[in-house]
Amino acid sequence: MPKPDVDPTVSLDLSVDRSSPVPLYFQLSQQLEAAIEHGALTPGSLLGNEIELAARLGLSRPTVRQAIQSLVDKGLLVRRRGVGTQVVHSQVKRPLELSSLYDDLEAAGQRPATTVLVNTVVPASAEVAAALGVAEDGEVHRIERLRLAHGEPMAHLVNCLPLGLLDLDTGQLEATGLYRLMRSAGITLHSARQSIGARAATREEAERLGEEEGAPLLTMQRTTFDDTGRAVEFGTHTYRPSRYSFEFQLLVRS
Repeated sequence: MPKPDVDPTVSLDLSVDRSSPVPLYFQLSQQLEAAIEHGALTPGSLLGNEIELAARLGLSRPTVRQAIQSLVDKGLLVRRRGVGTQVVHSQVKRPLELSSLYDDLEAAGQRPATTVLVNTVVPASAEVAAALGVAEDGEVHRIERLRLAHGEPMAHLVNCLPLGLLDLDTGQLEATGLYRLMRSAGITLHSARQSIGARAATREEAERLGEEEGAPLLTMQRTTFDDTGRAVEFGTHTYRPSRYSFEFQLLVRS
């Protein structure tokens, strides 16, 4: 990609407050992060010279470098040899509600894509059987997918469904989200039981998601119920935390 003639940060209203107790590098990094999140700095755009940005804001070069490095560490920027510092993509912040990753990515303008890795019928493990309310070793439909955004892996999704619930065509699974297919089949999704955690990536997971072995991964396990109380889906998902986070609101109980 050719280097642009105009630094995209020139059009941003960047400023720092030297009287604030907030470190100057953090003030700058927060403004750049907000510009990425709101689309003022678009994926693929190249930041200009650190020296020029430092001079424009009256900051030292180490301060600007620290601000940019903090966004590199978050996965929002990447330093490419011979190219410069480039905006990758904003992090997807998923609300804790009954929605699909596909819909959340679309809503965030992330251009979701799916690769189906497994689409088959398997005996239910004890965990799957308990979640779906079926007999252990009874048959369930298992699908395994790699979800991408802008061509980059975001999450690895494993879902098990009761056999015969709906037609799980591989082409349709790659074209849209699972919940959309379920709703199209007349299934009314009502509620879910969900747990969120984190753990280190195995070698296989690291290769699949483009991370280093041992890198932290977000995990989510969910059992979804329809409006009759029937369990219709059990999912075990792993996410790249540099590109994805869960967001929720806490209320104070009086």
